[in-house]
Amino acid sequence: MSRELFVEVCYALPDRQTRIELRLPEGATLQQALDASAIQQQHPELDLAHAKVGVFGKLKPRDTVLADHDRVEIYRPLIVDPKAARQRRVDKSRKAGSVEGRKWLPKDSR
Repeated sequence: MSRELFVEVCYALPDRQTRIELRLPEGATLQQALDASAIQQQHPELDLAHAKVGVFGKLKPRDTVLADHDRVEIYRPLIVDPKAARQRRVDKSRKAGSVEGRKWLPKDSR
């Protein structure tokens, strides 16, 4: 008798999150979980063929064999590079008079 896996497929938008719980046969892959979830019916804008996917926050290939209670995640593309966004925040706070991110020099070397 084949054992079943309980997995969850998740996709998050800025204003809502979709979680679909599934029962799959042991040995099921990440791609099989995506197919079984039918998540594109709820999110027709989702380009599942090109979306990055993973398990518990780590990118994984679609042929990854899942374990019981895995959380399959579908990642949205980044709108802004995180490094560039942080640099903009630092620049903005410096203009406002903050000293965040500045290197301090000893008094006698100023």
